[in-house]
Amino acid sequence: MSAREFVVLGTASQVPTRHRNHNGYLLRWDGEGILFDPGEGTQRQMLRAGVAAHDINRICITHFHGDHSLGLAGVIQRINLDQVPHPVAAHYPASGQKFFDRLRYATAYRETVPIAEEPVAEDGTVAHGASYVLETRRLSHPVESFGYRITEPDGRRMVPELLARHGIKGPDVGRIQRDGRLGGVTLEEVSEPRPGQRFAFVMDTRLCTGVDELAEGCDMLVIESTFLDEDERLATDHGHLTAGQAARVARDAGVRHLVLTHFSQRYTDPTEFERQARAAGFEGELTVAADLMTVPLPKRG
Repeated sequence: MSAREFVVLGTASQVPTRHRNHNGYLLRWDGEGILFDPGEGTQRQMLRAGVAAHDINRICITHFHGDHSLGLAGVIQRINLDQVPHPVAAHYPASGQKFFDRLRYATAYRETVPIAEEPVAEDGTVAHGASYVLETRRLSHPVESFGYRITEPDGRRMVPELLARHGIKGPDVGRIQRDGRLGGVTLEEVSEPRPGQRFAFVMDTRLCTGVDELAEGCDMLVIESTFLDEDERLATDHGHLTAGQAARVARDAGVRHLVLTHFSQRYTDPTEFERQARAAGFEGELTVAADLMTVPLPKRG
């Protein structure tokens, strides 16, 4: 199976800093690449992180503030310049169609790759990949914003002891997996449930139902924590989360690996985000994102 990993291209909110690029993230999932929120400078960060245009199969935009979308023009032109050999789908809030159009055709270039525009207008399933379902939920921000959730269908894990008990081995293992039955033995008798992996990407938002629904039961939750807890009032006023709020969402949702990102330029000590997340009661794996970091998804439960 191909790697499942999360590549961080940029982690700054609003403006880039000396150490943080505008937002940009790539999820590698079984040979597919899903690019989230390409802010300004994403194309250069892709080069630095070893991400090629050929790696991109989908682009998901949460909302049309510049730090989440200004890099879209360059990314789309690079996809066409490199003549990526597969179509690319683009998901974004339908209310921002005019912004998408402006960015897609910001300058002259030769189109060589089909870009399937798939605007999002409501909660629900927006796409089916080879091994996942892509869903969206509306968030709470001054402009329309949607978060994304990727869910692998549940499956079953073969149990060697049970296979041996029923005398099933060799090619017969594949047959019972494929057909669900071999002679008088059912698949359920020689296997156990294996929950599919779940990943969620939550950017600019206040606390809301959509955040909770996206986070529920996730193996990895990537979520904005623009502010520290002492600036919670600012966070609410501007439609953002604090480190403690993001951590409590993850704690209550049973998240296994929490990735905090999208940090205000007012803060210079990233360890404070981790400290406040732990103080909020999150006990799972925790990463405070840094530019050009690669984070493996947790192994299946």
